[in-house]
Amino acid sequence: MTRKERWQTLLDLLVERGELEVEPAAEALGVSAATVRRDLDQLAEQQLLVRTRGGAVPHGVSYELPLRYRTSRRAAEKRRISEAVAALIVPGEVIGLTGGTTTTEVARTLAGRADLAAPAGPAAGSPALTVVTNALNIAGELVIRPQFKIVLTGGVARPQSYELTGPLAQGLLGQLTVDTAVVGVDAFDPADGAATRHEDEAAMNRLLCERARRVIIAADSSKLGVRAFARICATSAVDVLVTDTGLSDAGAEPFESAGVEVVRV
Repeated sequence: MTRKERWQTLLDLLVERGELEVEPAAEALGVSAATVRRDLDQLAEQQLLVRTRGGAVPHGVSYELPLRYRTSRRAAEKRRISEAVAALIVPGEVIGLTGGTTTTEVARTLAGRADLAAPAGPAAGSPALTVVTNALNIAGELVIRPQFKIVLTGGVARPQSYELTGPLAQGLLGQLTVDTAVVGVDAFDPADGAATRHEDEAAMNRLLCERARRVIIAADSSKLGVRAFARICATSAVDVLVTDTGLSDAGAEPFESAGVEVVRV
């Protein structure tokens, strides 16, 4: 296990348990207690946790694992999902991308598509895609692609997710229309709809869905059939759900009954 993998596992355990003790953490990782103490010290230096005498507790009252430490969770599933979502995008479209690990993978897959390597139309200034996003990291990765037109909303940045939220972001997004919104979620339940943990992110995602002709939810199966704090939209507002094969036929049926096309990869 590499240091990066150990750090992510420790942070995952901290989110799950609410606190960490050195000896149980060392046993869970299969490493020495000294290694865990050193890892916890280094994570504390980055203000990702607070060291205690016997272990660690979350940093601050509201704790969320930062995006950069969530990128390898269910990585294989997210790659397959991103490829399937990217295949649904037509050259020349205006697409909206919310923040998150899965939507970031979608952006990377779109950047690698051969048919999007050149402008979509005959005019020199015609973009292969116009990408509207409130995610700083996605804009940063795509802005170097001259064939893409990148529209970044304003707003206040959330350091955990790199997303811009608030009235400034909503003001710009409310003036735009998009062909397809690709939305990452923390939860998607057939009865309760799509949701996320934070009301400010939910407000941005909701507005993006309202401004789109087609809404695609990109979510691995661990996020399906569960609920989260802040609702984004009703299930009936979603056109396509792209997920992995961890979703059973029985699990897919309620989504399909609500009018959602379910793609499992």
